[in-house]
Amino acid sequence: MARRFIDLSIYLENDVISDPPMMQPKIDYVRHDAGAEQVKLFFAGLETDELPDAEGWAVEFVELCTHNGTHLDAPYHYHSTMNGKDGQPERAITIDEVPLEWCFQPGVKLDFRSKPDGYVVTASDVASELDRIGHELLPLEIVLVNTAAGTAYGQADYVNRGCGMGYEATMYLLERGVRVTGTDAWSWDAPFSYTAERYAEQRDASIIWEGHKAGRDIGYCHLEKMHNLETLPHSGFTVSCFPHKVRGGSAGWTRAVAIIEEDGTPA
Repeated sequence: MARRFIDLSIYLENDVISDPPMMQPKIDYVRHDAGAEQVKLFFAGLETDELPDAEGWAVEFVELCTHNGTHLDAPYHYHSTMNGKDGQPERAITIDEVPLEWCFQPGVKLDFRSKPDGYVVTASDVASELDRIGHELLPLEIVLVNTAAGTAYGQADYVNRGCGMGYEATMYLLERGVRVTGTDAWSWDAPFSYTAERYAEQRDASIIWEGHKAGRDIGYCHLEKMHNLETLPHSGFTVSCFPHKVRGGSAGWTRAVAIIEEDGTPA
């Protein structure tokens, strides 16, 4: 049976604004001519013109934050503890400790592209969208949130685009057994610029990073800066999002992919 693969990941690149300035990735490209000079360091007396087409290798030196590009956040990113809903918090797991079975599961897409930038999605919004698409959540399904930020990737205001998932919306998913979620926005929460305005008015710190902080009550992971979510059906696909194994890390880069069988059933 044939499978169709949909790339759900953005590039790691220098020239597209995908993060605030302090977090932008930096890639130094060593082309084949410079690579030839590096090859010569290993072989005494070697001349460049002895190499095929006078070329050596290409290699890149990369300066990254673990939250650059499409990545999977671990519960440790949100808080030092998790699973404290019942009053017995546990040490939050790091990205190298995330169960692999969380990262390869049937996917569900919630379409919140109509929500304005800065909107905080509620549990009622999630329930209404699930009802609209006729889907009942199952444990470990990976829930992806399609926002207005998806088509804004590459634009200067990308980090301030899209709606965010609030505490109650996140808990609605987690209480039904979801352990991995995802968004095409810069953050699972509403853009900081909007939250900062609300905080200035209300002086209520509980609204800061409220979707992330749900991990204090039930440990979970989420994918950020996804891509192509608008091309996915609402269900009938599998998500693969195994993270890079950064020891003790708060996140790991992933090449997130959706897999669709020809007949529409999950892989």
